[in-house]
Amino acid sequence: MSEINKYQLITITGPTASGKTSLAVKLAEKLDTHIISADSRQVYRGMDIGTGKDLSEYQINNKVIPYHLIDICEAGEKYNLFEYQHDFFETYEKILQSGKTPILCGGTGLYIEAVLKGYKLLKVPENPQLRAELTGKSLEELKQILASMIALHNNTDTDSAKRAIRAIEIAEYTKNKPADYKEFDLINSLIVVVDIDREFRRKKITDRLKKRLDEGMVAEVENLLKSGISPEDLIYYGLEYKFLTLYITGQISYNEMFTQLETAIHQFAKRQMTWFRGMERRGFKLHWVNATDPDEDKIDYILNLWQ
Repeated sequence: MSEINKYQLITITGPTASGKTSLAVKLAEKLDTHIISADSRQVYRGMDIGTGKDLSEYQINNKVIPYHLIDICEAGEKYNLFEYQHDFFETYEKILQSGKTPILCGGTGLYIEAVLKGYKLLKVPENPQLRAELTGKSLEELKQILASMIALHNNTDTDSAKRAIRAIEIAEYTKNKPADYKEFDLINSLIVVVDIDREFRRKKITDRLKKRLDEGMVAEVENLLKSGISPEDLIYYGLEYKFLTLYITGQISYNEMFTQLETAIHQFAKRQMTWFRGMERRGFKLHWVNATDPDEDKIDYILNLWQ
């Protein structure tokens, strides 16, 4: 394999508000290639402002950069890691077959790690009988049931009764089924993380939140609710959709919504950085670039690594 082709993929990631999409688009134009999204919420149609799905970003120099795994399912559905992994590899193989090196771009660390490592995943069907037995139990009771089945490493599995029931359902299924996993090949990817100073990141997050509210993010969530999506289902998506739904349904004030959402996004960005550092401990080679450096300098650095 030639040096220029030693990487099968270029991954551009980083915390929210770090400018990774803009960098990926400019790099994609330079390499005449496609971008595959690694964002767990941009898959949903109609969830645009709240997920930062600015599709105009993919237009550069009168050219639209091809992008994938954005707007692929309806809001209200529960797209998951298993589905993402399969959709990614289908898209990835098609781009490779066209002779191009795809760019994976997004901030959902679990999605990125799952495809790079070829995680073995089970597709777990719903268990109506088990769900009926668990319905009506308190969140604390559900947590205790789940804790008796598996070690709890991820609080997001138990941040609502619906998620806790799903986690119990998965634990019960995997306990009684053989390891009939679909295994994918490992991908040798050049991984670039856009690093951003904590205080600068906090300012960008706050400024961006104000801008999105000015652009109509409240109306976007109102329209999703009017379309028939339940408040519980929107809250499931977290962050903007959780707190704006709580505001629209009268459970918190506008100021409470803004303050709590701003704090939650800061915490989310911090967890993203923790995940990326954890990837290094898990054996990934990450190349860090500074968010404040000109994109042209970052691109030159990436191309030198790639070649």
